[in-house]
Amino acid sequence: MSSVEEGDLIVRREGAAGVIRLNRPKAINAMTLEMSEGIDAALDKFEVDPEVAVIILEGAGDRGLCAGGDIRGLWESSREGGDLGARFWRQEYVMNARIAKYPKPYVAFMDGLVMGGGVGLSGHASHRIATDRTKLAMPEVGLGFFPDVGGTWLLSRSPGEIGTYFGLTGQTMNGPDAIHAKFADAVVPAAKWPELRAALTKVREGVTAADVTKLINGVATGETSGPVAAKEPIIDALFGFDRMEDIFGALKRDGSEFALATLKTLNEKSPRGMVVTLKLLRLARSASSLEQCLVREYRAALEVFRSDDFREGVRAAVIDKDRNPSWSPPRIEDVTPQMLARYFAEIGADELKFN
Repeated sequence: MSSVEEGDLIVRREGAAGVIRLNRPKAINAMTLEMSEGIDAALDKFEVDPEVAVIILEGAGDRGLCAGGDIRGLWESSREGGDLGARFWRQEYVMNARIAKYPKPYVAFMDGLVMGGGVGLSGHASHRIATDRTKLAMPEVGLGFFPDVGGTWLLSRSPGEIGTYFGLTGQTMNGPDAIHAKFADAVVPAAKWPELRAALTKVREGVTAADVTKLINGVATGETSGPVAAKEPIIDALFGFDRMEDIFGALKRDGSEFALATLKTLNEKSPRGMVVTLKLLRLARSASSLEQCLVREYRAALEVFRSDDFREGVRAAVIDKDRNPSWSPPRIEDVTPQMLARYFAEIGADELKFN
């Protein structure tokens, strides 16, 4: 076992596995810019190490893989007119694209909470393992933001309007629903992870993706859909629109318990965040690549970073925790085309570029 780094990120080789462990358990492994850069460096090292046949991504502690990015740090930089958002998201998004194309099997253990940036680290992996404890979500609209880290690519490829529903409501997926929504590949009971992990450290050089899949399937439950998947017909009917006003109208007309509960959830979200998210999701449906979605997300993220809505959303959810944000504007009807256009405008020399 060779250890490279201890601290917020633990990087080491265990047998044939290059292990990347997020190590901020008290913060549910929320990711900082330095951690993201460290992961990139680890991927550089493991890619050329002939003794590393497979990558294992995991989180320290028992609460989750990763609860997202270091929102507090981004909030402070946004308030001060800093550039942490531009630097953090540029690093993170380029890495998300890299993970999707990584040449060695990359196994993400998606136990416990997996949110926001945690989805970026795991949702593009070649092998995505959910567990009986997985709680996966893209709750960014509640922060005046939108599902980023390639989230618009993933959500737009969920069946029917399931991705639209999860992206706009921020609702949580369990393991089987994460498979149905195409965010995960298999459910493995958390109790079986040590056995599977040990097997992964013992694979031979030249192991293929199919070999790793066979190992995972040997301990997987075979579940492929959860409680939200069962609601897909009603979700498709209520969320199959390109305007937020039409989705709200459909929910009000339906009047079922599910529709009214969903309406209540959406009424708590940022109107601007919802409108931006829906447009990004619809554009993502015709995108030809993850990179295309990430370029679009980066443009929108820079505008979010400058917005009062983001600072207010983080204040209400993370800083003061009063859960009572004052959104600007307060209604979806007040989100003007001019306001929206800023999130989608080209940004010249600042455009996201991939290595």
